[in-house]
Amino acid sequence: QVQLVESGGGLVQAGGSLRVSCAASGRTFSNYAMGWFRQAPGKERESVAAISWSGGTTYYADSVKGRFTISRDNAKNTVYLQMNSLKPEDTAVYYCAAQSVGSGWYPLALKHYDYWGQGTQVTVSS
Repeated sequence: QVQLVESGGGLVQAGGSLRVSCAASGRTFSNYAMGWFRQAPGKERESVAAISWSGGTTYYADSVKGRFTISRDNAKNTVYLQMNSLKPEDTAVYYCAAQSVGSGWYPLALKHYDYWGQGTQVTVSS
């Protein structure tokens, strides 16, 4: 069992920056790949970014490439998403998720993530 708690969401102006964090507890954090997902009002949940258990490999959705950066600090059991050059269309509830990496890893595949946080709201004003 893994518990995930997001924090750091808030209201920012377009073009601004924000960093959201996800603190993990329970099972060993480093055994899991981590991902960030988001869900805007009236839309399906979508993948944003993912990072391997070691932090050596990252993936990003096309919509955020060059603007967002995912990172992790296993000593602190925390994963981060640095969001720069924010746009109004980035407005959503942001969720972190953990995927157990046994025989493989599916970085941006929502259905393969095993544990989810409750989300943190990010609102970007136009």
